[in-house]
Amino acid sequence: MMMSGFFRIGVWQNFFRAWKSGYSGNLEGEGFTLGGVYVIGAGRQGVLLEHREKEFGDKVSLPSVLEAAEKIKPQVS
Repeated sequence: MMMSGFFRIGVWQNFFRAWKSGYSGNLEGEGFTLGGVYVIGAGRQGVLLEHREKEFGDKVSLPSVLEAAEKIKPQVS
């Protein structure tokens, strides 16, 4: 995202949401890497949930993570 992330309204909304809820970062690191969440099932189940940040502060839905985790079937040896 580089500098274009600075000019996106969603980034600022996410920043103020986090700030109002008491989150404070340390501003260490490069600051240009977006994150993501994957839920991967055992064996051949593969990826059950994929969430990639589209902009800084984009959060994954906790209920969708829990729903995907509940779909993981134990791997039989």
